[in-house]
Amino acid sequence: MRRLLFAAVLPLAALLAVSASAQQAQLPPLKPPPPPPIKPYQPVAVKTPAPFNDASFVAFRKQLADIAAHKDRAALANVVVAQNFFWIQDKDLADKSKPGIDNLTKAIGLDAKDGSGWDTVAGAASEPSAMEIPQQKGVYCAPAIPSVDQKAFEALVNATGTELPEWGFPNSGGLDVHAAAQPSSPVIEKVGMVLVHVLPDSGSEPSQPPVLHIATPSGKAGFIDAQTLSPLLSDQMCYTKDAGGWKIAGYFGGVSPQ
Repeated sequence: MRRLLFAAVLPLAALLAVSASAQQAQLPPLKPPPPPPIKPYQPVAVKTPAPFNDASFVAFRKQLADIAAHKDRAALANVVVAQNFFWIQDKDLADKSKPGIDNLTKAIGLDAKDGSGWDTVAGAASEPSAMEIPQQKGVYCAPAIPSVDQKAFEALVNATGTELPEWGFPNSGGLDVHAAAQPSSPVIEKVGMVLVHVLPDSGSEPSQPPVLHIATPSGKAGFIDAQTLSPLLSDQMCYTKDAGGWKIAGYFGGVSPQ
Protein backbone atom coordinates (compact mmCIF):
# COMPACT_ATOMS: atom_id res chain seq x y z
CA MET A 1 0.00 0.00 0.00
CA ARG A 2 1.37 3.32 -0.95
CA ARG A 3 1.78 5.91 1.77
CA LEU A 4 1.12 9.60 1.31
CA LEU A 5 3.40 12.34 2.56
CA PHE A 6 1.99 15.70 3.55
CA ALA A 7 3.85 19.00 3.89
CA ALA A 8 2.78 22.54 4.72
CA VAL A 9 3.92 25.04 2.08
CA LEU A 10 4.80 28.61 3.04
CA PRO A 11 5.60 31.49 0.70
CA LEU A 12 9.34 31.70 0.17
CA ALA A 13 9.72 35.09 1.84
CA ALA A 14 7.82 34.01 4.94
CA LEU A 15 9.80 30.77 5.11
CA LEU A 16 13.11 32.65 5.00
CA ALA A 17 11.92 35.06 7.67
CA VAL A 18 10.89 32.27 9.99
CA SER A 19 14.22 30.48 9.41
CA ALA A 20 16.29 33.59 10.16
CA SER A 21 14.29 34.43 13.28
CA ALA A 22 14.64 30.88 14.58
CA GLN A 23 18.40 30.95 14.08
CA GLN A 24 18.77 34.28 15.90
CA ALA A 25 16.63 33.21 18.87
CA GLN A 26 17.91 29.60 18.76
CA LEU A 27 14.33 28.36 18.78
CA PRO A 28 13.56 24.65 18.36
CA PRO A 29 12.39 23.57 14.90
CA LEU A 30 8.71 23.85 14.16
CA LYS A 31 6.77 20.65 14.78
CA PRO A 32 4.30 19.37 12.21
CA PRO A 33 0.64 19.71 13.16
CA PRO A 34 -0.97 16.68 14.80
CA PRO A 35 -2.93 14.33 12.54
CA PRO A 36 -6.65 15.04 12.24
CA PRO A 37 -8.90 13.11 14.63
CA ILE A 38 -10.41 9.85 13.45
CA LYS A 39 -14.04 10.32 12.45
CA PRO A 40 -16.71 7.85 11.31
CA TYR A 41 -17.33 7.60 7.59
CA GLN A 42 -20.05 6.15 5.39
CA PRO A 43 -19.43 2.45 4.58
CA VAL A 44 -19.12 1.78 0.85
CA ALA A 45 -19.59 -1.83 -0.22
CA VAL A 46 -16.95 -3.47 -2.37
CA LYS A 47 -16.91 -6.76 -4.26
CA THR A 48 -13.63 -8.56 -4.87
CA PRO A 49 -12.83 -9.35 -8.53
CA ALA A 50 -13.76 -12.84 -9.67
CA PRO A 51 -11.06 -15.30 -10.78
CA PHE A 52 -10.36 -15.54 -14.50
CA ASN A 53 -11.04 -19.25 -14.87
CA ASP A 54 -9.95 -19.75 -18.49
CA ALA A 55 -8.24 -23.17 -18.33
CA SER A 56 -5.40 -22.14 -20.60
CA PHE A 57 -4.73 -19.04 -18.50
CA VAL A 58 -4.68 -21.09 -15.28
CA ALA A 59 -2.12 -23.42 -16.90
CA PHE A 60 -0.07 -20.41 -18.02
CA ARG A 61 -0.01 -19.02 -14.50
CA LYS A 62 1.41 -22.34 -13.26
CA GLN A 63 4.08 -22.16 -15.94
CA LEU A 64 4.89 -18.58 -14.94
CA ALA A 65 5.15 -19.59 -11.28
CA ASP A 66 7.66 -22.30 -12.19
CA ILE A 67 9.70 -19.80 -14.23
CA ALA A 68 9.76 -17.40 -11.28
CA ALA A 69 10.76 -20.15 -8.84
CA HIS A 70 13.78 -21.03 -10.98
CA LYS A 71 14.52 -17.41 -11.99
CA ASP A 72 14.78 -18.65 -15.55
CA ARG A 73 15.24 -15.54 -17.68
CA ALA A 74 15.37 -17.46 -20.99
CA ALA A 75 12.09 -19.19 -20.22
CA LEU A 76 10.55 -15.87 -19.20
CA ALA A 77 11.63 -14.31 -22.49
CA ASN A 78 9.71 -17.06 -24.31
CA VAL A 79 6.45 -16.01 -22.63
CA VAL A 80 6.82 -12.27 -23.30
CA VAL A 81 5.69 -10.74 -26.60
CA ALA A 82 8.68 -10.14 -28.86
CA GLN A 83 7.46 -6.75 -30.08
CA ASN A 84 4.99 -4.01 -29.09
CA PHE A 85 5.37 -4.53 -25.34
CA PHE A 86 3.84 -1.58 -23.47
CA TRP A 87 4.89 -0.09 -20.13
CA ILE A 88 2.44 2.55 -18.94
CA GLN A 89 3.00 5.06 -16.19
CA ASP A 90 1.92 8.58 -17.17
CA LYS A 91 2.83 7.54 -20.72
CA ASP A 92 4.18 4.50 -22.57
CA LEU A 93 7.81 4.15 -21.45
CA ALA A 94 8.60 1.02 -23.50
CA ASP A 95 11.38 1.22 -26.07
CA LYS A 96 9.66 -0.24 -29.14
CA SER A 97 13.02 -0.94 -30.79
CA LYS A 98 13.90 -3.47 -28.06
CA PRO A 99 12.52 -6.97 -27.41
CA GLY A 100 9.66 -7.35 -24.97
CA ILE A 101 11.81 -9.07 -22.34
CA ASP A 102 14.16 -6.07 -22.21
CA ASN A 103 11.24 -3.73 -21.54
CA LEU A 104 9.71 -6.05 -18.93
CA THR A 105 13.11 -6.32 -17.23
CA LYS A 106 13.31 -2.56 -16.89
CA ALA A 107 9.67 -2.13 -15.88
CA ILE A 108 9.79 -4.53 -12.93
CA GLY A 109 13.49 -4.32 -12.05
CA LEU A 110 14.12 -7.96 -12.95
CA ASP A 111 17.88 -7.55 -12.46
CA ALA A 112 17.55 -6.09 -8.95
CA LYS A 113 20.00 -7.78 -6.59
CA ASP A 114 17.35 -8.20 -3.89
CA GLY A 115 15.25 -10.39 -6.21
CA SER A 116 12.28 -8.03 -6.09
CA GLY A 117 11.77 -8.29 -9.86
CA TRP A 118 11.34 -12.05 -9.66
CA ASP A 119 9.04 -11.55 -6.68
CA THR A 120 6.89 -9.42 -8.98
CA VAL A 121 6.73 -12.25 -11.53
CA ALA A 122 5.82 -14.74 -8.79
CA GLY A 123 3.15 -12.39 -7.48
CA ALA A 124 1.66 -12.03 -10.96
CA ALA A 125 1.58 -15.81 -11.32
CA SER A 126 -0.34 -16.14 -8.05
CA GLU A 127 -3.02 -13.59 -8.99
CA PRO A 128 -6.21 -15.41 -10.08
CA SER A 129 -8.19 -12.40 -11.32
CA ALA A 130 -7.80 -10.57 -14.63
CA MET A 131 -9.89 -8.17 -16.68
CA GLU A 132 -9.98 -7.23 -20.34
CA ILE A 133 -8.99 -3.59 -20.66
CA PRO A 134 -11.21 -1.35 -22.81
CA GLN A 135 -8.22 0.31 -24.53
CA GLN A 136 -7.02 -2.95 -26.12
CA LYS A 137 -9.36 -5.79 -26.99
CA GLY A 138 -7.88 -9.18 -26.17
CA VAL A 139 -5.47 -7.80 -23.55
CA TYR A 140 -6.17 -8.88 -19.96
CA CYS A 141 -4.57 -7.20 -16.95
CA ALA A 142 -4.20 -8.54 -13.43
CA PRO A 143 -5.25 -7.98 -10.77
CA ALA A 144 -8.72 -6.98 -11.91
CA ILE A 145 -10.33 -3.91 -10.37
CA PRO A 146 -12.92 -4.58 -7.61
CA SER A 147 -16.54 -3.53 -8.08
CA VAL A 148 -17.39 -0.29 -6.25
CA ASP A 149 -20.22 2.22 -6.63
CA GLN A 150 -18.27 5.09 -8.21
CA LYS A 151 -20.63 7.84 -7.04
CA ALA A 152 -20.58 6.53 -3.48
CA PHE A 153 -16.78 6.36 -3.53
CA GLU A 154 -16.45 9.90 -4.88
CA ALA A 155 -18.76 11.12 -2.11
CA LEU A 156 -16.67 9.23 0.46
CA VAL A 157 -13.39 10.74 -0.78
CA ASN A 158 -14.87 14.24 -0.76
CA ALA A 159 -16.39 13.84 2.70
CA THR A 160 -13.16 12.54 4.24
CA GLY A 161 -10.71 14.76 2.35
CA THR A 162 -8.72 11.71 1.25
CA GLU A 163 -7.28 10.35 -1.99
CA LEU A 164 -7.64 7.06 -3.84
CA PRO A 165 -4.31 5.50 -2.67
CA GLU A 166 -5.47 5.82 0.97
CA TRP A 167 -8.22 3.21 0.47
CA GLY A 168 -8.13 -0.56 0.35
CA PHE A 169 -10.56 -3.46 0.41
CA PRO A 170 -10.58 -6.71 2.45
CA ASN A 171 -9.59 -9.89 0.66
CA SER A 172 -12.53 -11.51 2.47
CA GLY A 173 -15.19 -10.47 4.96
CA GLY A 174 -14.76 -10.46 8.73
CA LEU A 175 -11.53 -8.44 8.88
CA ASP A 176 -10.11 -8.49 12.43
CA VAL A 177 -9.09 -5.05 13.69
CA HIS A 178 -6.67 -5.21 16.64
CA ALA A 179 -6.06 -2.65 19.37
CA ALA A 180 -2.29 -2.75 18.84
CA ALA A 181 0.22 -3.75 16.15
CA GLN A 182 0.55 -7.27 17.59
CA PRO A 183 -1.74 -10.08 16.36
CA SER A 184 -2.18 -11.21 19.98
CA SER A 185 -3.76 -7.90 20.97
CA PRO A 186 -7.54 -7.71 21.50
CA VAL A 187 -9.86 -7.53 18.49
CA ILE A 188 -11.76 -4.26 18.83
CA GLU A 189 -13.93 -4.62 15.72
CA LYS A 190 -14.65 -6.76 12.68
CA VAL A 191 -15.00 -5.09 9.29
CA GLY A 192 -16.98 -6.60 6.43
CA MET A 193 -16.68 -6.12 2.69
CA VAL A 194 -16.42 -2.32 2.66
CA LEU A 195 -13.72 0.16 1.70
CA VAL A 196 -11.18 0.73 4.49
CA HIS A 197 -9.20 3.93 5.13
CA VAL A 198 -5.46 3.23 5.58
CA LEU A 199 -3.88 5.91 7.77
CA PRO A 200 -0.77 7.80 6.54
CA ASP A 201 1.45 6.51 9.36
CA SER A 202 1.10 2.87 8.26
CA GLY A 203 4.47 1.18 8.04
CA SER A 204 6.29 3.98 9.88
CA GLU A 205 7.47 1.40 12.43
CA PRO A 206 8.53 -2.03 11.11
CA SER A 207 6.65 -4.96 12.59
CA GLN A 208 6.44 -8.72 12.17
CA PRO A 209 4.11 -9.65 10.66
CA PRO A 210 3.57 -6.41 8.69
CA VAL A 211 0.49 -4.47 9.80
CA LEU A 212 -1.51 -1.51 8.56
CA HIS A 213 -2.93 1.26 10.75
CA ILE A 214 -6.50 1.85 9.66
CA ALA A 215 -9.65 3.77 10.52
CA THR A 216 -12.90 1.80 10.51
CA PRO A 217 -16.23 3.20 9.28
CA SER A 218 -17.37 3.45 12.92
CA GLY A 219 -14.52 5.86 13.67
CA LYS A 220 -12.16 3.53 15.51
CA ALA A 221 -8.43 3.33 14.82
CA GLY A 222 -6.76 -0.08 14.89
CA PHE A 223 -4.34 -2.46 13.22
CA ILE A 224 -4.81 -5.25 10.69
CA ASP A 225 -2.58 -7.85 9.07
CA ALA A 226 -1.25 -6.15 5.93
CA GLN A 227 -1.86 -9.32 3.90
CA THR A 228 -5.62 -9.15 4.53
CA LEU A 229 -6.13 -5.87 2.64
CA SER A 230 -5.61 -5.11 -1.05
CA PRO A 231 -5.06 -1.62 -2.49
CA LEU A 232 -7.62 -0.10 -4.83
CA LEU A 233 -4.71 1.16 -6.93
CA SER A 234 -1.96 -1.31 -7.81
CA ASP A 235 0.45 -2.26 -10.57
CA GLN A 236 -0.89 -4.66 -13.22
CA MET A 237 0.74 -7.34 -15.37
CA CYS A 238 -1.00 -7.65 -18.73
CA TYR A 239 -1.39 -10.66 -21.03
CA THR A 240 -2.57 -11.57 -24.50
CA LYS A 241 -3.16 -14.88 -26.25
CA ASP A 242 -1.86 -15.79 -29.69
CA ALA A 243 -1.39 -19.03 -31.63
CA GLY A 244 1.44 -19.98 -29.29
CA GLY A 245 -0.57 -19.43 -26.12
CA TRP A 246 -0.60 -16.75 -23.44
CA LYS A 247 2.19 -14.18 -23.25
CA ILE A 248 3.01 -11.14 -21.14
CA ALA A 249 2.07 -8.12 -23.25
CA GLY A 250 2.69 -5.15 -20.98
CA TYR A 251 2.81 -3.60 -17.54
CA PHE A 252 0.97 -0.76 -15.80
CA GLY A 253 3.09 0.93 -13.13
CA GLY A 254 6.52 -0.45 -12.34
CA VAL A 255 9.76 1.00 -11.07
CA SER A 256 10.73 4.62 -11.60
CA PRO A 257 12.57 5.08 -14.90
CA GLN A 258 16.24 6.02 -14.61
